[in-house]
Amino acid sequence: MTLEVRDLTIDVSGRRIVHGISFDVPDGARVGLIGESGSGKSMTALAILGLLPDGASAGGSIRWNGRELLGLADRELAELRGDDIGIVFQEPRTALNPIRTVGRQIAESVRIHQRVSRAEAKRRAIEEAARVALPDPERIVDRYPHQLSGGQRQRVAIATALACRPRLLIADEPTTALDVTIQAEILDLLLELVERDGMSLVFITHDLAVLSRIATHGIVLDEGRIVEEAPVATLLTEPASPVTQGLLRDATATLWRPGGVA
Repeated sequence: MTLEVRDLTIDVSGRRIVHGISFDVPDGARVGLIGESGSGKSMTALAILGLLPDGASAGGSIRWNGRELLGLADRELAELRGDDIGIVFQEPRTALNPIRTVGRQIAESVRIHQRVSRAEAKRRAIEEAARVALPDPERIVDRYPHQLSGGQRQRVAIATALACRPRLLIADEPTTALDVTIQAEILDLLLELVERDGMSLVFITHDLAVLSRIATHGIVLDEGRIVEEAPVATLLTEPASPVTQGLLRDATATLWRPGGVA
């Protein structure tokens, strides 16, 4: 399945913030959208899923496996979310419901999309918790988000996004709130799961070092426009745009060292 974005525009309260960008994510590809805050990368991800905030609107075309997503009814978009397309957000503390156990949250999309029993849903939640390497999965599924560490909460968010084995995963700065060591563990986990399940990936970040660990192709955004698009290895060694050159200077040295791609 392929994601095709054509001439995408996004307006917020009458102000254009994304200016006609186009890109493809072929089946099994790992594509990164990279840029500074305000470049339009996260809003692009929200547009794909039909989750733009109030006051925002999108134009152009977003097609998933040939199906136009822009203008699709909320009910039809809800059927795609979690089933065909999963998303992991930046901050799991706000993405997860504080008054529901993490097991119930992992199992929610399974119950919605696959209509399994409560007992089967819990079994699946334990299975998914184990798949993302959460400790003692039989017990951890009965805990609440505040009882877990930041890295564990992000693993729960990943398990929730992948429980129905979507064909495309959108990861919106999923490691930014974590320390560098946990950040590397989460990136390695995501890469392992994406490769194991043969998913396509859209990975959003402001850090070229992070992108180098997980994506093979990068799209650089600046003020809602694509300023460079190339294999990640090329962005690291031969950045053509001043924007990319600036991102390279700011790359997290602990995750990537000049002279090689992590």
